Amino acid sequence: MKILVGMSGGVDSSAAALLLKKAGYDVIGATMSIWDKSQNFAGMTGKEGCFSPHEEQDVEAAKKVCAKLDIPYHVIDCTEEYKKIVLSNFKSEYLAGRTPNPCVLCNATIKFAALPRAAKALGLEFDKFATGHYAGLGYDETTKRYQLHCGKDLRKDQAYFLYRLTQEQLSEILLPLGDYSKQEIRDLAREAGLEVCDKPDSQDFYSGDINDIIQEEPKTGNFVDKDGKILGQHHGFWNFTIGQRRGLGIAAEKPLYVIELRPEQNEVVLGFADQTLQKGLEANRLNWVSISKPSAPFCCQAKIRSSQKAVQVRVSPLGNDSVKVEFEDLQKALTPGQSVVFYDGSLLLGGGFITEAY
Repeated sequence: MKILVGMSGGVDSSAAALLLKKAGYDVIGATMSIWDKSQNFAGMTGKEGCFSPHEEQDVEAAKKVCAKLDIPYHVIDCTEEYKKIVLSNFKSEYLAGRTPNPCVLCNATIKFAALPRAAKALGLEFDKFATGHYAGLGYDETTKRYQLHCGKDLRKDQAYFLYRLTQEQLSEILLPLGDYSKQEIRDLAREAGLEVCDKPDSQDFYSGDINDIIQEEPKTGNFVDKDGKILGQHHGFWNFTIGQRRGLGIAAEKPLYVIELRPEQNEVVLGFADQTLQKGLEANRLNWVSISKPSAPFCCQAKIRSSQKAVQVRVSPLGNDSVKVEFEDLQKALTPGQSVVFYDGSLLLGGGFITEAY
């Protein structure tokens, strides 16, 4: 069986290729190119993001790994798709007062879609597509559905970022790192003599100023409290996100946080810590992974951020592909545009985009 491995130039995808080759598969390495070389982003600092002008360094690292493993290697151009889908969404969401998660969208539309599709268009033949995500894949013979599971290493679990993958996409992939810890993967890479064994992880999708991507002229607006009292001024509501505390520049008796964005008025509403706590949310554009679309309320666990511990919730379908989510305990900074992802233990059930919180 031929496996195309999406390679980022990091240790995880390199180890995925290594493990698959050891298992006897015919492995091909491929890196998706997403950086538009015509971009001139002044805010870019260092190499911490996957969307970066230093992409060529990642390509060279992946190329060296493939040479070491004696497998073919290709660079696949996904620049236009990335620009039209991921970067366009990033800008429109921020300008609508929402905070997007570009990695979630990229996985579903670029990494697990445009990349293998473009590879086939170039004539590459393969049976499955694999990545170095820390997540597990299963199949339920009773429901006839593919299922996503949290990875063994819960500190590195990445199932959250894959919740938008369709049943068709899941049927065409392998996730070889699901049963490994990060340390085990680094040890395997080191034993195989791969130079990337100690390479640091990428920290975000972009390490520069978000205004490089949004490209809006500064627009003076007001910081206000819930009662409308003006507390100060800012240069564009899109520079802030719900729950933000740093960078406000407003003196107060207690720390202030962003509790609401009002795009139409170009206002950023500030409040104290207790005003960031909320009991519920609504979400839409649901994608149900391990279960079929529910028709009645049910209880499960949920995450509103990839790094948080899953908490108890009650999920109620509302129709129009949306749900109401009620938390057992108050939650801090429920943020429109981010994802709420549902779990039953380690089984990922599905998720959607937060539209409002209350």
